[in-house]
Amino acid sequence: MKRWESKRLAELGSAIFSEVAAWKREVTARGVDVIDLGIGSPDRAPSARVMEALTRAVNDPGMYGYPTSEGSAQFRQAVARWYAHRFGVALDPEDEIVTLMGSQDGLAHLAMAVTDPGDTVMVPDPGYPIYSASLVLAGVQPYHMPLRADNGFLPKLEDIPAEVARQAKFMLLNYPSNPLSAVADLAFFERLVEYAREHGLLLVHDLAYSEMSFDGFKPPSILEVEGAKDIAVEFHSLSKSFNMAGCRIAFMVGQRDAVRALRVLKSNIDYGVFLAVQQAGIAALEEDMMPGSRSVAALYERRRDIVIEGLSEAGWSIPKPKATMFIWAPIPAGWTSRQISREMLYSAGVVVIPGDAFGKEGEGYVRIALVQEEDRLREAVRRIGQFLREASR
Repeated sequence: MKRWESKRLAELGSAIFSEVAAWKREVTARGVDVIDLGIGSPDRAPSARVMEALTRAVNDPGMYGYPTSEGSAQFRQAVARWYAHRFGVALDPEDEIVTLMGSQDGLAHLAMAVTDPGDTVMVPDPGYPIYSASLVLAGVQPYHMPLRADNGFLPKLEDIPAEVARQAKFMLLNYPSNPLSAVADLAFFERLVEYAREHGLLLVHDLAYSEMSFDGFKPPSILEVEGAKDIAVEFHSLSKSFNMAGCRIAFMVGQRDAVRALRVLKSNIDYGVFLAVQQAGIAALEEDMMPGSRSVAALYERRRDIVIEGLSEAGWSIPKPKATMFIWAPIPAGWTSRQISREMLYSAGVVVIPGDAFGKEGEGYVRIALVQEEDRLREAVRRIGQFLREASR
């Protein structure tokens, strides 16, 4: 009998996410009050200004025609102003910006736009699942760069085989990182740009968490490096920074040939982001540029401290991350990532994601998402502490 399912579907993403969802359904069905620290979906709404802009736009009859797949000129101009304000980077809205239906849209399609089947692409391990899944869709071979604690979860460029560097079309990295919560400074990006020039690589940087940093650290853009726009593109999303995850709006900026290639591909796939949502995106970017504007960083820094300090008191010592809405937690000895995640849910009613969901190098860790209010996080910490005490008996 014919199968109405392509073989590539089996290679997409990680089955662990589906497995965790099944665990949660089973535990919830028992009547357990589950605290979900699994998926990184913001639990707050956008600002009143953003919601008002969306409301006005939704009530404008002129918003309901087909948008263009590259995004409205008005939105792209707002992105250019924001990049200049936030990073000091000048962008041409006509040729160096493309609007996306969330950064996952662009990350899923970029390899199709700039590579050919059989090409090689360097991706991080651990890494956000769409990085590798996009290569499956494009028929591209991945080279997984191991990211480990002993190097600050940065790739060791000197360890990449010369043949891989010669053949690869692009290298994809993500700082601040999901799931690692690792950060990179401008000096690292300078070395990376030099490496890419030497090997003829396109650099692809996912900067979705730039506005969620702590302890005075300000994540840089790779495009701040002189000449980086000649060899690099960067993704940014309004989902996490502005609590607009459901709106599905983001953008890719930088190297104009790659921007054009993604625009061409998307023009054959979709008609772009609803114009009303683009108006809300403009309002978010403009509000962020206002004097005295507040970012979401302070909220997540408080949440980070509640979880890290509470778990430390419970005997689980975890390094404090400098950014993102996640904690990348090395697990206590004697467990695998999947074992402790499952037992934590079944015994304590707390959902976390096993580290191996993000690649082979993720074994030995779990990812904790800071997506609950502070009282719920304290309750989660209390339950995890009790679970750890009982497990150690």
